[in-house]
Amino acid sequence: MALHQLSRVDRQMRWHPFTRRPLTQEAAQTTTVRWQLWTVAFGFFMQALDTTIVNTALPAMARSLNENPLHMHSVIVSYVLTVAVMLPASGWLADRVGVRKVFFSAIVLFTLGSLLCARAQSLDVLVMARVIQGVGGAMMVPIGRLTVLKIVPRAQYMAAMAFVTLPGQVGPLMGPALGGLLVEYASWHWIFLINVPVGIIGAVVTWKLMPDNRMPAAGFDLFGFLLLALGMATLTLSLDGHKTLGLSLGLVAILAITGVLALTGYWLHARHNDMALFNLRLFDTPTFSIGLLGSLFGRIGSGMLPFMTPMFLQLGMGFSPFHAGLMMIPMVLGSMGIKRMIVQIVNRFGYRAVLTGATLALSVITLIFPLAAMAGWTYALPVILLCQGMVNAMRFTSMNTVTLKDLPDALASGGNSLLSMVMQLSMSLGVTTAGMLLGAFALPLTAAGSGDIHPVFLATYLCMALIIALPALIFARIPTDSTPSALLSRRENRK
Repeated sequence: MALHQLSRVDRQMRWHPFTRRPLTQEAAQTTTVRWQLWTVAFGFFMQALDTTIVNTALPAMARSLNENPLHMHSVIVSYVLTVAVMLPASGWLADRVGVRKVFFSAIVLFTLGSLLCARAQSLDVLVMARVIQGVGGAMMVPIGRLTVLKIVPRAQYMAAMAFVTLPGQVGPLMGPALGGLLVEYASWHWIFLINVPVGIIGAVVTWKLMPDNRMPAAGFDLFGFLLLALGMATLTLSLDGHKTLGLSLGLVAILAITGVLALTGYWLHARHNDMALFNLRLFDTPTFSIGLLGSLFGRIGSGMLPFMTPMFLQLGMGFSPFHAGLMMIPMVLGSMGIKRMIVQIVNRFGYRAVLTGATLALSVITLIFPLAAMAGWTYALPVILLCQGMVNAMRFTSMNTVTLKDLPDALASGGNSLLSMVMQLSMSLGVTTAGMLLGAFALPLTAAGSGDIHPVFLATYLCMALIIALPALIFARIPTDSTPSALLSRRENRK
């Protein structure tokens, strides 16, 4: 072959990023995109695993840190609340700084936070480390979605998203059992340490392969962002600041008033501001207003369940951490198994009937679970949790879809971002409320020196069932739906 021909062929060759074998230009591009998708899937898996793996380890953490296990919910709240606060800034950061730098920074922060969590010697240090983790976790998923949108053709977007979100579904399935296994046969520190080598690999691959796409960044509504962050943080702290943090009632009242004023201030700020984080014209759509309000209160109740179930099984029923973690698997399987049927169910009965019925059913199932456990019906518990997962998934998917389905295309992106933030905030409020109820009901027993903790959990579950049932009043206001099946399927797939 002539020298000039060899040179031309060489210029058309690319090299596999890891094997260093030569590839044609088309094959190189396909391989690079595949590795980029794996990198995004890696981030989804880390974030999804971390949201469930910690729950099973809370009693062991409490023993190690000399804390009351009923007051350990701050470990979860600090992470979820940070994710909620940081979500609105993630898209702007990606446009301003670049996808690769932001995704790389997210993995580094998440990994650093994991290492600091494993090294924590007190609850306060652990909570601060979880905040660092939360900053990274808040950016991984939305930036991952944005990356997929930029690197694959629109026609392949759904297939690519199905690929990268699959590890995110496996994470919650593995998390509780893996967390229990590590706690039982190693120590709770390992639920964070396993993130370190995974994070290092993910960071290297991200820097090497992730595209550094960026867009002309519009102005960022910093004032509105600070108002929202202040409102969410102070309201969450005011819920349980008195018992968990030892704050005076006066300071708790100040926090609550500050939160209300901050959120009211944001509403006034955004009314006539085209640059606001969230356009208030979103609320001109009735189904969005009802769906968002229902999602907020509906997920407060649902957010209690992943926290309460392993706590009750370990402290109330004497299950080992691993056994308690295994018991969470039917809930995830039920959630995954019902997903393909939800569209047909909603089209058959309508949003109002499905959401109202599923909400009341979840309330009943929530109360049946501790009663069956205390009655010794241990073999019925996986079936109850399977049903709980199915009903919960039906509520989540229906809430998401009814909230977004009628929005104009120009407002759909902002509505989805606001819904994502509300989802994280409500989970934080749910765990905080569950911790507050546990602490409140345990206080009289502690003062009396009673060792029977069953009444504490039973009273807490009764309150949870009532809280879960209340959003049915909101969902009953959903107008009669006439959306055809095809539109419902398309909107659900777009989610």
